[in-house]
Amino acid sequence: MNQKVVSATRNVAIVGPYLSGKTTLLESLLFVSGAITRKGSTKDGNTVGDSAAEARDRSMSVEVAAASTEYKDIRFNFLDCPGSIEFAQETYNALVGVDAAVVVCEPVIERVLTLAPLFKFLDDWQIPHLVFINKMDRFNCIGDAWGQSYRELLDTLKLVSTRPLVLHQYPIGKGEQLTGFIDLVTEQAYLYHSSAPADPVPLPESLQEQEHQARTQLLETLADFDDHLLEELLEEIEPPQDEIFQDLRMELGADLIVPVFLGVAEQDYGVRPLMDALLREAPAPETTAKRRKFNGNSQTTLAQVLKTYYTPQGGKLSLVRVWQGQLTDGMMLNGVRACGLHHMLGQQTNSISEASAGEIIAVGRLEGIATGTTLSNNTEQSAPELPKAEAVTPVYALAIAPDKRKDEVKLSGALTKLLEEDPSLAWEQHGDTNEIILWGQGEIHLQVALDRLGRKYNLPMTTHLPRVPYKETIRRPTSSHGRYKHQSGGHGQFGDVHLDIKPLPRGDGFNFSQTIVGGVVPKQYIPGVEVGVREYLVQGPLGFPVVDVAVTLTNGSYHSVDSSEQAFKQAARLAMTQGMPNCEPTLLEPIMVIEVSAPAEFTAKVLQLMTGRRGQILGYQARSDWSGWDCVSGYLPQAEMHDFIVELRSLTLGIGFFDWKYHHLQEVPGKLTKGVLQTTSSNGNGNGNG
Repeated sequence: MNQKVVSATRNVAIVGPYLSGKTTLLESLLFVSGAITRKGSTKDGNTVGDSAAEARDRSMSVEVAAASTEYKDIRFNFLDCPGSIEFAQETYNALVGVDAAVVVCEPVIERVLTLAPLFKFLDDWQIPHLVFINKMDRFNCIGDAWGQSYRELLDTLKLVSTRPLVLHQYPIGKGEQLTGFIDLVTEQAYLYHSSAPADPVPLPESLQEQEHQARTQLLETLADFDDHLLEELLEEIEPPQDEIFQDLRMELGADLIVPVFLGVAEQDYGVRPLMDALLREAPAPETTAKRRKFNGNSQTTLAQVLKTYYTPQGGKLSLVRVWQGQLTDGMMLNGVRACGLHHMLGQQTNSISEASAGEIIAVGRLEGIATGTTLSNNTEQSAPELPKAEAVTPVYALAIAPDKRKDEVKLSGALTKLLEEDPSLAWEQHGDTNEIILWGQGEIHLQVALDRLGRKYNLPMTTHLPRVPYKETIRRPTSSHGRYKHQSGGHGQFGDVHLDIKPLPRGDGFNFSQTIVGGVVPKQYIPGVEVGVREYLVQGPLGFPVVDVAVTLTNGSYHSVDSSEQAFKQAARLAMTQGMPNCEPTLLEPIMVIEVSAPAEFTAKVLQLMTGRRGQILGYQARSDWSGWDCVSGYLPQAEMHDFIVELRSLTLGIGFFDWKYHHLQEVPGKLTKGVLQTTSSNGNGNGNG
């Protein structure tokens, strides 16, 4: 066990859209800090951030990867977060526990809008964050257009941030190549070298005016929050560099500004200055704890689970942020013993004996403890529940079943562990179709979950689209007679009923009543009639459960010896079987109420998407909590919702989303009913696919 004492800690999340280069940036940060001696690549599948098999298979991050390193006697705990919107819950859960975030993006104006959901979460939670514009070697600039294109990119970025962006660096380009940068605080120019520190060089004369304008804008933005700096600027006094750095640290730590850096992570361009800025300007854990109102002197340990892993070798590992007190190996947390504390480097672990407030570490074998759970060593009173990221709404589903029937008994336990790892998954056994439905955020998300079931729990699965839980009802009333008579030696069976069958208003369900007079059906047999009716209604003449029907027992007869409750149940089923086809049975489909959120520029496409899927638009309005976004509300048939999220994302740069819930049943249009019933018949199942 080797636990080197370091003077301070920084907990930093690396976030950004898919393909922006987050994992490559993490690899470079670990390389320049000495945590690794050779960089891997996402293409080769050998990076620290994508060490999970499911990530390597897809060349993309599918879960939070933790990596601890040391740089200039400061411990950095980096959390590399997935960029795909399908794994956004992973990112949100991790962000709750960090001190700062690096938002990685590409220098492509058309893709800036994809940052909007991320910026909103960071701003809502007041998480200090800075921007690293990656892949600047692919910036479409020629000659002297670097500065102009850079400013245009920044103007676009400002549209998705409620906090003012401040340039920390200015690019130096030669022809189509990025060659270096200017630090706007020190006014020192640097020339890049691949995999080596940048060299200081004289400030190019051709950029002095642009650099001065950019620096002035930086100082004026900082002066909005510092009266002393404002006085210096008004009196044309050059502020000391230390004062500027102090303002950057104070205002970033208070989430008042968003500093902007640039580089090429693949070549280590700009990575060392970024690391220095995180060391110098990112808030320390104590600052974050104070803002979150934790007691720094308390002896009570308070921590929170940010991520859960189930590893083939080490079993369960919980990634934990220690907010207050100390966490030691063997400590009881929520009644469970912590068995092993570790710093993580991808899937590698380094054992430690204790962790102080401000650390993010992995804790072994916290059985039954889920992601987001608040942990405490206080056995006398329950710990206050720490805020956690809101659960995202499931939007995509598959029906699943084990390849081998004998594995059905293991499935529930495996799914429980799967949901501990990934709280954005959900599962249910549907009451109408009896299918096991796995819910998630998209096709890739569910495929990753299925891969884990196969790899970790040896549970290969078969899948198909979930069946739509259609219902049926009737349009007109009828009267029906059912007589059940059976003789097989000894006592026979005899039951005789007359039923009135009537439709009920939509949503009224089922009602059974009786108007028997004179004892033509003895009271003890009437419950059997209701049971027979209910059993029939499980599958009506169209093959689906029947709803919104009233059945009244009006008359009947009995035999003093041969009648029984069972006989009257059978008589009722016969009466329903004969009468229901005469009631004009009609098919009903579930209708969901849905609220679609997307940037206002995509509203017309959203409206077209919904109406094209038989949706009924209820209206749309600007979101009060999200500038530039609209919310479209309407009704949408469940049969049209399976891949709705896929098309919505393709129309909205991947960032449109929706909330939904069941609302009512509605008649299926006649031209579609035939197709549903044909599918039902071919499936041999009363609850067919839509």
